[in-house]
Amino acid sequence: MTALRVTPGRRLLEGMDSELFNELLDRAVTDVGACASTGLIAVGERTGLFAALRQGPATPAELARRSGTAERYVREWACALAAGGYLTHDGGSYTLNPEQRVLLDPDGPVNLPAAAELGLAIMRDTDRLERAFRTGEGIGWGEHDEALHAGVAAFYRPGYAQHLVDRWLPALDGVADRLRAGGSVADIGCGHGAATVLIAEAFPAATVTGFDAHPASVAAATAAAAKAGVRAGFEVAPAAGFPAPAGGYDLVTTFDALHDLGDPLGAARRVRETLRADGTWLIVEPRAGDRVEDNLHPLGRLFYGASTYLCVPHAISEGGAALGAQAGPARLTELLTEAGFTDVRVVDTTQTNLVLSAR
Repeated sequence: MTALRVTPGRRLLEGMDSELFNELLDRAVTDVGACASTGLIAVGERTGLFAALRQGPATPAELARRSGTAERYVREWACALAAGGYLTHDGGSYTLNPEQRVLLDPDGPVNLPAAAELGLAIMRDTDRLERAFRTGEGIGWGEHDEALHAGVAAFYRPGYAQHLVDRWLPALDGVADRLRAGGSVADIGCGHGAATVLIAEAFPAATVTGFDAHPASVAAATAAAAKAGVRAGFEVAPAAGFPAPAGGYDLVTTFDALHDLGDPLGAARRVRETLRADGTWLIVEPRAGDRVEDNLHPLGRLFYGASTYLCVPHAISEGGAALGAQAGPARLTELLTEAGFTDVRVVDTTQTNLVLSAR
């Protein structure tokens, strides 16, 4: 059985294409099943089942022994994830093929276990989101479960590690050379400091400071920098009011955060005020087209969903109109131009990100 098929009664069938209905039903089964898979992926990472599978093929009983878990639960867990394509089943044993191994690797380019934890944390706010729909109130970033903050950091870190130093910064005219010589950097909306730490590691002579309005995130970023042994400072400050050194910054960065702000225009104007005359602002945003119909695909569904749960509620909590996570290059360029930037360019795109430079 590869697809579920339902034949509606005659009354329901009137005016309806049964094939299209069943295609939609297939998507619904996939979505609801994905809710369970998300939790099971998180369980697999937390209990060491994936680590046990990386040792080689195993039956559920062998997996249970390797990981110190209960065999009967492992048996059902393995069946569910094999049905979802995350494990490979072969004659009673389970294994990870090369593609599954990379996808489920916490240190890999995707870090699906972190994405699963992020998905679970988002879903915990469904009741609160329902109230927000009814009242129009916002939901501030600090009101979410702490697991969400850690999940966001872990989910985005692999992409930043892959592209930031090798692609994005070299795409900015003269910026990398200036940082190597000891320039100054401000990372606005730094969260747990994933990108901030990467910049400080790559440019040890630079003065790198991360700013975020969420005190707990600033504390986590400070700890991350200490663990990495890099010279980076972190301060609690709003995006529209962060401090600047005498002479201004050589580089300001904003990673997947501009669309979250209640006053993105005010933040953009503050960035312009704090930059040196020849300074650059690097803006990394979720990849999106300019029209809704450009974003009606699986990645767009993910970003619109996250925007509904997280980005728009936070912007509303700050009294803003909310850009949303799928603002697109035209709207972003319009905002940056209104803030006074005269040279706005898209310098790179990845599967998930849109990267702009503003000067």
